[in-house]
Order: sequence, then C-alpha cells, then structure tokens
Amino acid sequence: MTREPTEVSVEPDERVELPLGLLTEASVDVVDNLLAFSDGVGPIVLRRAFDAIDDLLSHGTF
Repeated sequence: MTREPTEVSVEPDERVELPLGLLTEASVDVVDNLLAFSDGVGPIVLRRAFDAIDDLLSHGTF
C-alpha cells in the first residue's frame, strides 16, 4: 500500500482533525485513546496510550 502524506490544519479553537484513513493505516481503532506529544525536535508523535504506558513501565521511556 502506498501511503500518502495527509495535510491537516490547526483550527482557531486549537482542534486538529485526522482523517480516519490515516488512523486506519496506523492500525488505530476509533475507541483507542491516544497520547500526542512533541519529541523535542519538531515532529508531533501520536501513540496509543496503552502502548506508551507499557513502554514507560517496561523501558522508562515513551
């Protein structure tokens, strides 16, 4: 499958909407809780909360 970049914008009310297709490609289900954070060098990272917490407990990092 070819993955195309998806352009999103930050709305005036600080909301961002991601297309469901993008989330589906990342195997994110509509009921998954996500964590969003900056990795400190620019990119914004989205992680499933369960995976991020598991990594934090197992390895001490997100």
